[in-house]
Amino acid sequence: MPVRRPGRAARRAAVLVLLLATAAGCGDAGGLEGAGATPTAAGPARLWPELTPASSPAFEIGEVNTEAVKGVTVPRDDDIREVDPVRIVRAEIAAHAGDYDGAKAPYRDTARRMADCREGPGHGRCPVLRPYYRDLTGDGRDDLTLGFPLLPGKTTAVRVYTVEKHRLMQVMAWEDALSGVELAGRSLVIRSPSEVAGYEYRLQWTWDPEQRAMLLTHDEMLRTGSRKHSRHPSAPPSASPSASAG
Repeated sequence: MPVRRPGRAARRAAVLVLLLATAAGCGDAGGLEGAGATPTAAGPARLWPELTPASSPAFEIGEVNTEAVKGVTVPRDDDIREVDPVRIVRAEIAAHAGDYDGAKAPYRDTARRMADCREGPGHGRCPVLRPYYRDLTGDGRDDLTLGFPLLPGKTTAVRVYTVEKHRLMQVMAWEDALSGVELAGRSLVIRSPSEVAGYEYRLQWTWDPEQRAMLLTHDEMLRTGSRKHSRHPSAPPSASPSASAG
């Protein structure tokens, strides 16, 4: 299986900045009162300059995650819309049988429910979610974004596929608990719950023509409000008008 979200300890530390605003009042005579001394602007201070700069990453999280999908053919005109999304998920299950096959396999229920996909994605108990198509690579052709839950757990697999030289290529893979997924321009944005009340993770993948892959270009922790997380998953955001579903 592609590398999943690393443990919280392995993630980059999120910095939460709390701003305290002080209102400035006006005098009785309509004059202005001083708001206090203005802080002196300070540039970034380099810490521990004596440390030798690292030359390799400490954690392997699969920044460039691409692979050819075996067992799935692409039409001669390279139209990815003609490729069956259910076949793509079946091919991944076959390639990672240890995760899906057997009573103790972590995602055994996903494999079992694939039998309910006779009518296609998004129907009945079929775990393959409705596919979305958009040109994410800039080559003028649609690319495919797929999702399917990893059952019986609470995470969802998100995949992006393109066609290169008549081969179906997986160019992005991620698994996480999802608050929402969006297509924005040539980027894919995933929002996930955080342990910190009122905050969520926002991860953005963007196509990189040199790496020929969707790279994780933004990894942020953003404030969503003071509300506590609901035990019920929130509804996914509506698709962008320029993103078409199959």
